[in-house]
Amino acid sequence: MPSIALVTLVVRDYDQAIAFYTDALGFELVEDTDRGGGNRWVVVRPPGAAGVGGLGNAGLLLARAKNESEQAAVGNQTGGRVGFFLHTDDFARDHARMAAAGVKFLEEPRHEPYGSVAVFEDLYGNRWDLLQPTA
Repeated sequence: MPSIALVTLVVRDYDQAIAFYTDALGFELVEDTDRGGGNRWVVVRPPGAAGVGGLGNAGLLLARAKNESEQAAVGNQTGGRVGFFLHTDDFARDHARMAAAGVKFLEEPRHEPYGSVAVFEDLYGNRWDLLQPTA
């Protein structure tokens, strides 16, 4: 069965986005290739998300906004809704680590029938759930 390999996330600056996703969220920088003309192919993903045979499951392609329309979408790619879901096997550990790294949480952690969750924003304001699903 095919799987989703990458999801594009439009960003203002490659290096700023790489720093946030690797330092604050703990993602791995998988690829950063110069494509000429100031463009780069930048892929990050959570540790262990390599998928079958090391092929890129669950990665983000960080794409620098190139025009006014793309700039307007930075930070609002899902219309203000939570659009990204970061699963964890230890909610308390990852919540504490991310908060210490300066990640802005929009709510206190809550415990729902489906798991422990807290909404946070990335460096541009896109909303994410940090979620430890119920077993």
